[in-house]
Amino acid sequence: MSQTHNCNLNYLLSYEMREYFSNLSAMGDMTGQHRVTKPMELLDERGYLVKPGYATELLWRYDRTKIKAGWHRIKEWDYYYILNEDFGITFTMSDLGYAGLMAIAWLDFKRGTYTQEDTLALLPRGRMGFSPTSDAGDITYEDNKMKLGYYMSEGTRTIKIDCPEFVNLEGEKGLSGELHLSQDRNNDTMVIATNWKNKPKKFYYNQKINCMPVSGIITMGNTEYTFRPESSFAGLDWGRGNWTYRNRWYWGSASGLLNGSPFGWNIGYGFSDRSLATENMIFYNGIAHKLNEVTFVMDVNDYMKPWRFTSDDGRFEMDFKPLIDRYSKFNLLFIKSEQHQIFGHFTGQVTLDDGTKLEVNDFLGFAEDVYNRW
Repeated sequence: MSQTHNCNLNYLLSYEMREYFSNLSAMGDMTGQHRVTKPMELLDERGYLVKPGYATELLWRYDRTKIKAGWHRIKEWDYYYILNEDFGITFTMSDLGYAGLMAIAWLDFKRGTYTQEDTLALLPRGRMGFSPTSDAGDITYEDNKMKLGYYMSEGTRTIKIDCPEFVNLEGEKGLSGELHLSQDRNNDTMVIATNWKNKPKKFYYNQKINCMPVSGIITMGNTEYTFRPESSFAGLDWGRGNWTYRNRWYWGSASGLLNGSPFGWNIGYGFSDRSLATENMIFYNGIAHKLNEVTFVMDVNDYMKPWRFTSDDGRFEMDFKPLIDRYSKFNLLFIKSEQHQIFGHFTGQVTLDDGTKLEVNDFLGFAEDVYNRW
């Protein structure tokens, strides 16, 4: 503002800026993070984000037809992790334009091992049927390697899997089962809509849902593994976007019980412009507590060495002891992906919005370092 002008501040500020200041999070977030509180379109008719920011529910309306990009740049996925102290399983269904990737990974925390099976669909180009919302819509995939389906009903997400050729490191062959994830729709979630600096039509729209109790049975060979809702918890990574070619991201998540109450977090950074919205949140008793910046400190030459997590405001301070490095890599000419998803135990302290400090000891979760050229 010019120092020579003596004008009313509300006159000088644009409508967008006045709305920005009025919508700053009631969580005490005065770091420039922009909280969205009302439903709106995600993209305008030109393909630009209507309003970057974060929310605690899925407020932006996603419409794939509004994306101004070739089919190879549009990425859509639903990823679930389901963990307890003894074992866990992850499910991936994705449409990357040029390929659809479906994957399951079985995690044995007692042995410190994992087994993964995946399959590819060539050139799906958006035809896999991913829903424009995380709240509704089933999606299924079947080929000669696996049958995988996600099914939605009010308050419950059901995952069905049948992978007859799956063989774990202990020699158990065949993996099948049905798991039921309970979601309280009144609980807060992490939602961001962000774009890339200097590439405003590139965007990432993402919801993370934590702390869903899980019940069901996975059968591997002749052995049944039971997931019980008092000890098994799930998280969902629901992503839609128009992506740049090269990206590296850091992501961490945990879900469980702390002092008998639902507790977890979502942390991450590394791509898109996060000046208006980070994805860092703590969840306690269904309420989100917004964090600003969280930094991952790890040895990229040995991901099984201890990690450290620290926040710029001191509200998320954790040490991390790895148990399993779920490592995957492929490099096919112009397409490359390298992922270290590390499962282990977190110990440290978090601070809620009201100043309450929670001590965390050996809390199961994961953190990852992923590079994609896609």
